[in-house]
Amino acid sequence: MELLVLGGTEFVGRAVVAAALGRGWRVTVLNRGRHAPPPGVRALRGDRTAPGGLAALDEADGTWDAVVDTWSAGPRAVRDAARLLRGRAGRYAYISSRSVYAWPWPSVGGPAEDGPLVEGAAADAEPTDYARDKRGGELAAVEAFGAEASLLVRAGLILGPYENVGRLPWWLTRIARGGPVLAPGPRELPLQYVDARDLAEWVLGAVAQGLGGPYDLIGPPGHTTMGELLQACVRVTGADADLRWTDPEAVVAAGIEPWTQLPVWVPPGSELYDAAHRADVSRALATGLRCRPAAETVADTWRWLTEIGGEAPLRPDRPPVGLDPALEAKVLAGAGGGGVPGTTPAEGASGQ
Repeated sequence: MELLVLGGTEFVGRAVVAAALGRGWRVTVLNRGRHAPPPGVRALRGDRTAPGGLAALDEADGTWDAVVDTWSAGPRAVRDAARLLRGRAGRYAYISSRSVYAWPWPSVGGPAEDGPLVEGAAADAEPTDYARDKRGGELAAVEAFGAEASLLVRAGLILGPYENVGRLPWWLTRIARGGPVLAPGPRELPLQYVDARDLAEWVLGAVAQGLGGPYDLIGPPGHTTMGELLQACVRVTGADADLRWTDPEAVVAAGIEPWTQLPVWVPPGSELYDAAHRADVSRALATGLRCRPAAETVADTWRWLTEIGGEAPLRPDRPPVGLDPALEAKVLAGAGGGGVPGTTPAEGASGQ
């Protein structure tokens, strides 16, 4: 198959390119040239935010079976690309987000893809906020390609190698420093996420199947737990780290922001927890979504992180994540000398 990826050099786009090349597909990428394209692709350069930024695409020969677009800013860039490619591509897969749902987002036991959506989004809008920008991108794709030929991939939490948001890399680097680690409980808290590579494989499979319409794309609820995730970080880093499990009430009372200061974690029982970690993904699972073990995602992310010197790249449009060491120490001291002793390095190494 002939695939066009708009982007294709960072995180999700890179995973899509790698998966397509692995299938023997011919891949063209269009990007701004800030990052080198993966070997084996046809590279076009263009800045979608600049006048004439799609000229290279307009002048390029050929057609494509499908387009994958990971754009996250103003929807107008999606609109312009989709209109240009109408008639030259068979399908348009837009990597959207579960943020397009009206709050509170759908969770297990409630509507999923048919849930109410944010208001105020438009296909021709300039940048507003993340939710409306993503919904506007969906509208732009459907406007140009129609509902049947537009695949709207509403992703949840995405982890894995090349992550440029900093969530799993922060946990890995924090645990690699060793010592007592504030581990937000409960240890058995179910988590939900998708490895970028599994997302990419599903997208390509969906394109090959000719699927269209919206799909919530994230692993099944409880694919791993907070304990399993952090224990995997201890194992792969080989660090002398002691996970100190702390009640969620104590974490919140200390003024720590869930999700941002302690990435991935959200206190159970909250609307935010239901939104982030209890999504109904039955449609994606029924159409081929397969999720690798959490231990593999953690190990591969650590391998990549060490190969690049231990500091993950961060997208300029996302806020930094992670907990200040002084605040962590203060919370641990306030919990009676370090919280509830949890997984020791030896236990982490054994996987128990």
